[in-house]
Amino acid sequence: MSEKGFFAGLPWWVTLVVLPALVVLVFGSLILSLLGFVINLLFKALLLVALVGGLVFLVKKFTSSSSSRGDW
Repeated sequence: MSEKGFFAGLPWWVTLVVLPALVVLVFGSLILSLLGFVINLLFKALLLVALVGGLVFLVKKFTSSSSSRGDW
């Protein structure tokens, strides 16, 4: 049975308001936990990129200055 045939006799507010509200009610905790996992993963990836970038910057700064001056 196609989606058009299944929802054909229902008013617009049922398909646009009630059905999404039921989906959020039933699967809300799952959606929030998946969203939290994705946000946490993105935060950790950005933190890793910032730390690696900072480390590379510091190593290049101190190695270039130590080769020119001879001390740290």
